[in-house]
Amino acid sequence: MAPAKYTRLIRFLQEDLAISPASIAVAERVGGDKQPQRDKDPNSLPMVLWQYGLVTLEQLDKIFDWLSEAY
Repeated sequence: MAPAKYTRLIRFLQEDLAISPASIAVAERVGGDKQPQRDKDPNSLPMVLWQYGLVTLEQLDKIFDWLSEAY
């Protein structure tokens, strides 16, 4: 994902869904590889947030709706 698009996704998560920067940072570190999260599949960050209980299923649906409209 391009840096500008990734920044928009992060802004949406924080401003519209009130997901804390700490929660996002945890999800970004998951996976253990050195590839930045923004370069991975854009769907992986929301899934990691959900798998770790950092977003609800309703919030996950909103994230995927936003991603489908944004891209």
